[in-house]
Amino acid sequence: MTSTPTLGLHDLQAAEAKLLVQTYERYPLLFVSGSGVHLRDAHGTEYLDLLSGIGVCALGYNHPSITRAIAEQAPLLLHTSNLFFHRGTAELAARLTEITGMDRVFLCNSGTEAWEAALKLARAHAGLLRAEGKAIGTRFLALEHSFHGRTMGSVATTHKAKYREPFAPVMPDVHFVPFNDVEALRAAFSSDVCAIAIEPIQGEGGINSVSQAFLMAARELCDSTGALLILDEIQSGMGRTGKWCAYQHSNVLPDITTLAKPMAGGIPIGAMLCTDDAARAFTPGMHGTTFGGNPLACAVALAVIDEIIQSNLLEHVISTGEYFRAELRRLQSKYPAIVDVRGLGLMIGVELASEDLAKSVLSGMMERHILINRTHETVLRFLPPFLLAPGHVDHAVLALDQLLALQKQLEPSHSTTLTGASKLG
Repeated sequence: MTSTPTLGLHDLQAAEAKLLVQTYERYPLLFVSGSGVHLRDAHGTEYLDLLSGIGVCALGYNHPSITRAIAEQAPLLLHTSNLFFHRGTAELAARLTEITGMDRVFLCNSGTEAWEAALKLARAHAGLLRAEGKAIGTRFLALEHSFHGRTMGSVATTHKAKYREPFAPVMPDVHFVPFNDVEALRAAFSSDVCAIAIEPIQGEGGINSVSQAFLMAARELCDSTGALLILDEIQSGMGRTGKWCAYQHSNVLPDITTLAKPMAGGIPIGAMLCTDDAARAFTPGMHGTTFGGNPLACAVALAVIDEIIQSNLLEHVISTGEYFRAELRRLQSKYPAIVDVRGLGLMIGVELASEDLAKSVLSGMMERHILINRTHETVLRFLPPFLLAPGHVDHAVLALDQLLALQKQLEPSHSTTLTGASKLG
């Protein structure tokens, strides 16, 4: 039997350019392994990962709880379909309802699938209310700068035009409200609205937190007509902010919430959770999934939840996040180029003065083997594993300090770019 040769980065780039649908602009890095908060490339170089697969690898890499759960479940059962029972679904649903305050769970494979299920449930619930004699419509209210996913329904509730316009016409009856503008929300709301859709902390929108006043107003408006409040916790949930869900910081309970990214540490899974009242709008056959809630994904998700609890990682996320933001604000006091530092727990954004500066700093951090990304053009986004330690924070902040100091030195002459200059550091 002939063995397949190991392809290098350039070979893989050529193969993907020829074979893959071109939906991603990848960074020229080839990772082959990881441990803790570090990734290792094909040359053996270690990178401090402060992005964790866009918020997915909450327990970092090669965590024994996850590898053990995979090793124990894989030889037993990977898939049954949802025509039959297995032990994992009810056990995981019990954990998820306990930590979120919801009553029922629909398990799927991703965040956008969870959000799609939430939108469908909201429309079905409105139809049920109409059948019961209540006057309620089919419109959704969403927020400006929102991001809820890539499917046709999810992208319809996503604000940025570049995500929606190539696929027009998308799902109709979605109205976007200015961020945190309570009066605009009240003005847009009526009995025609079946749901208000909100990210408690906008991730792609620049790490912006919805105010408690806005969430409370949304809850009040929904209660007045029977519309549903849907809170998207795909990026902010599962402990990312130091609580299981970001809405728990405001004590505002939704009718529907969605979880995904860190649920199973990299094994695809998502969940839509809802109240008993909302759930009655779905009956067998109205919605479904082939792979959702399979035994492997459930086993790993249970292991992730147990590890977060047993290792007190929620408390660790709070304390490490506070330290990280304090150190970043210390830099802000040194460099006017840092416009703002914001976030909760280990969901942190650093807004810089320009898009060019943000691009340059991102490149400079990668050259220093530190992984972050840029969102909303000018915001550096940090979504590190929950295992992050103060020493890792110090390493990252020092690198940022060096890069911004170089930028400050170069400002009068504009003779070279920050990225090029960073090679001297």
